[in-house]
Amino acid sequence: MTDTSRRTALVLGSGGLTGAGWTVGVLWGLAEGGTDLTEADLVVGSSAGAVVGAQLASGAFPLGALYGSQSAPPDGELSARLGLGRILRYAVAVLGSRTPEEYGRKLGRLAGAARTVGPGVRREVVAGRLGDAVEWSGRRLLVTAVDAESGELTAFDKDAGVPLVDAVTASCAIPGVWPVVELAGRRWIDGGLHSTANAHLAAGYERVVVIAPSATGNKVLHSPARQGAALAAAGARVEVITPDAASRKAFGRNPLDPSRRGPAARAGRAQAATHARAVTALWAQ
Repeated sequence: MTDTSRRTALVLGSGGLTGAGWTVGVLWGLAEGGTDLTEADLVVGSSAGAVVGAQLASGAFPLGALYGSQSAPPDGELSARLGLGRILRYAVAVLGSRTPEEYGRKLGRLAGAARTVGPGVRREVVAGRLGDAVEWSGRRLLVTAVDAESGELTAFDKDAGVPLVDAVTASCAIPGVWPVVELAGRRWIDGGLHSTANAHLAAGYERVVVIAPSATGNKVLHSPARQGAALAAAGARVEVITPDAASRKAFGRNPLDPSRRGPAARAGRAQAATHARAVTALWAQ
């Protein structure tokens, strides 16, 4: 018997506030073209993608309204920047690692030593993004986070026994920028540190669309394109969408700048036209 609950998967990757805006723009542009991906059987969200995934899975955020909200004043957001010093530390950690887990452990130590805002302050910001979407819905949603001690990736779902707001806060805990999140007896950091998309979590689904604001990959962390190719090799039909040149320009220099969400969303909406035919053909099977 065919498992009809494992047909379609939507993977939403990491990329900061601009990445979240761009992701929403791509989804809205595709929906305007006749293909609504938000009813996928599985949604996988990492960091920025965890926020968007939770918003969509809740049913409390109509996609058009969510797109419009990207251009609203960034009330309740905190100003932050992933400075050159932290980026260099990330690069050194990658160069000295052989596996994503080793990399995660190194950034876990970095995160634990960093001075940031308090955990409660950060949680309040994430809760504000989710609004009414504070409870897990019946939808199949995976929210990724990395264990700060072991470096291992975990995917929280509605059966994990943790609040949705805390799972999403953990998924967005950028080391050195935001505090480590204590949850379920462990300490957690950003889910996008294992890979920027974690598309491997969609293994077993027939049709997969990956929307990844960061196309980054290296010798340790698999890129969205590489993960998509692995899914395709296993028999899935896959479309991977990463930012084009115009979208990257719209992001600006600071992915954590809330004022860039609107331009990023508009760029994503425009870019969606490039992928509309391929996504429609894949999703309509």
